[in-house]
Amino acid sequence: MTPCCIALGSNLSGPKSQVRQGMRSLHTLPETQVVAHSSLYRSQPQGPQDQPPFINAMSLVHTALDPVSLLLALQAIELQMGRIKTRHWGERVIDLDLIFYGQRQVSNAEPALTVPHPHALERDFVVLPLLEIAPDWQLPNGDYLSAHMPHCTSHDLVKLT
Repeated sequence: MTPCCIALGSNLSGPKSQVRQGMRSLHTLPETQVVAHSSLYRSQPQGPQDQPPFINAMSLVHTALDPVSLLLALQAIELQMGRIKTRHWGERVIDLDLIFYGQRQVSNAEPALTVPHPHALERDFVVLPLLEIAPDWQLPNGDYLSAHMPHCTSHDLVKLT
């Protein structure tokens, strides 16, 4: 089983309940055990500013699924929950991103998958919630995630629960 970090985010249709539903849906993934969920956090959008704030969280799972199978399962949950992508970094009912797949580095063209997520270490709404549930997370290059907190862009992150 490989430890994996999944980011959850929503800013439409009751975002807190959408993120919580996303967390519950992770428990239905085949060959996967949910280890922990972070608190919920509110953040300002990183993209277009003419949209509501986001609710974000992180989940830690252990899975026997390969990276592409896990990505496809996450995308299936998004579709089931009604995600429709209207614009880049725009509003959404739910977003489930595979941030880390153990210590592996993955780059696939089809489906589009890059792990670690290319912007993860710059995003406080990824790093801070992940440190809450995996304070000793080590990156593929041997660095500890905690060392990257000073490099995160601020999105006015507020811990909710």
